[in-house]
Amino acid sequence: MTQFTFGLWTVGWQARDPFGDATRPPLDPVETVHRLHELGASGVTFHDDDLIPFGSAQPEREHHIDRFKAALAETGMTVPMVTTNLFQHPVFKDGGFTANDRSVRRYALRKVLRNVDLAAELGANTYVLWGGREGTEYDGAKDVRDALERYKEGLNLLTSYVIERGYDIRFAIEPKPNEPRGDILLPTIGHAIAFINELEHSDRVGLNPEVGHEQMAGLNFVHGIAQALWHGKLFHIDLNGQRGIKFDQDLVFGHGDLLNAFFLVDLLETGGYDGPRHFDYKPSRTEDIEGVWVSAAANMRMYTLLKERAAAYRADPEVQAAMAAAKVDELRQTTLGEGESIADLLADDSAFEKFDADATGARGCGFVRLNQLAVEHLMGAR
Repeated sequence: MTQFTFGLWTVGWQARDPFGDATRPPLDPVETVHRLHELGASGVTFHDDDLIPFGSAQPEREHHIDRFKAALAETGMTVPMVTTNLFQHPVFKDGGFTANDRSVRRYALRKVLRNVDLAAELGANTYVLWGGREGTEYDGAKDVRDALERYKEGLNLLTSYVIERGYDIRFAIEPKPNEPRGDILLPTIGHAIAFINELEHSDRVGLNPEVGHEQMAGLNFVHGIAQALWHGKLFHIDLNGQRGIKFDQDLVFGHGDLLNAFFLVDLLETGGYDGPRHFDYKPSRTEDIEGVWVSAAANMRMYTLLKERAAAYRADPEVQAAMAAAKVDELRQTTLGEGESIADLLADDSAFEKFDADATGARGCGFVRLNQLAVEHLMGAR
């Protein structure tokens, strides 16, 4: 059964934006756990400040945690992922791990370490790091090479900490190109993968890509997820909707680029990803509290529908024939045969001397037919 999870910050968004005040009252995290459970979700995630107000004294902190634990026990909901808010309080205006101010960096690390302990206590096995303030507006504001060194230092410290403590926790970097900073470090899946390769315990660090973040940069999210899977680095995923290169819309999943969402679900269901389908969206500012829960249910409904459509697409004999005609499966074959050497390739005149490039170049690939069949399945026309 598909595991659907939501962040407390998603349904709990009060709909403030840079141009307007909140249109909804705050939600109690305990109510959120119960309502999501009733809708069919299996888990809930949170930033530390979503659950425990920033600056809470220890007794108040323990009170919030105890209430949350009781709600989890009553519903059977899990906490598969936890993260830390290093972007909202003014102290983080120049970042957490990469702030020029060394004291801010030390404070940020302490804040994360405290929450890592809570994540382990609650049984979370993924810890997401979104560096929303790790960046600049001005190229002279910081040396990016130094910033990456401090980012690396922070990740190395965190991975060493969980290893020393014996925590079953992996870290997942969440890339984003911009907003709220003008330019955010590690802006795309590719940037993050390259950074991970430089870490001391790179096996403990992967990715938490988000639909809208890659699409904000004009990138193909399905391609990005395929590469993350290829590297073995898809530790977690954030699903939502985005309509083109603009601000981060955080629409209901599938309410943006629907065809890309269709192929994303197809990839997740067939590509070996076994983690939760986590929704990082924001209920529209136009909706009241009841509309919040309608939109939460819509995310799960959209994924389920797309999963059904993708399975039907794969099972359709006409689609299978079109895939064969388009040589989709032939790409799995190695270019050189088993045991074949470069010398063997050079000696094979059919590979070059007798190869008819003109005839092969004139032959159509059949990709449009294949895509049309996908669209028809998506529309329920087949």
